[in-house]
Amino acid sequence: MSDKFEKLTEKHIQFIKNQHMYFIGTAAPEGYINVSPKGMDSFRVINENKVIWLNLTGSGNESAAHVVESPRMTIMFCSFDKQPLIMRLYGRAGVLHERDERWDELYSLFPDSVGARQIFELELDLIQTSCGFAVPFYEFKGERPTLSKWIDSRGKEGINDYWEEKNTLSLNGKDTHIF
Repeated sequence: MSDKFEKLTEKHIQFIKNQHMYFIGTAAPEGYINVSPKGMDSFRVINENKVIWLNLTGSGNESAAHVVESPRMTIMFCSFDKQPLIMRLYGRAGVLHERDERWDELYSLFPDSVGARQIFELELDLIQTSCGFAVPFYEFKGERPTLSKWIDSRGKEGINDYWEEKNTLSLNGKDTHIF
């Protein structure tokens, strides 16, 4: 029970805006496949064929390393309330860092954070929706403040140190190009 679309519709865009969580899937040609849950106010629809998401500092940096080698990316949204639906966005991704020319333009679309690590831009090739009948109901209680508090407590210098220690290589030893 799936439908395929070449571009996002207004209905799709509204569905995305109503979701509190999404999942990013990436893989290099070799090595581990990565699936990361994302939340907070970190996703934007640019137009019917392009989306961006702000990657905040985390324990790993797999998506960045993967996209350098292979631009394939899938983003998945699931409805955990009311009407069941799963939406997958398939496409080719690029990664932007603070040093890149378009950073300021795109970063201005998100809340400011010292922990802003990259912005990923996804050119959509395919949008697929499916029923989501097997996805359970969950109640959204709110965003966790933990990451924001941790980022703020470290400050910019502390975040850069953390990136140096934890975010320069993927699990497979590939460069994330964070510096």
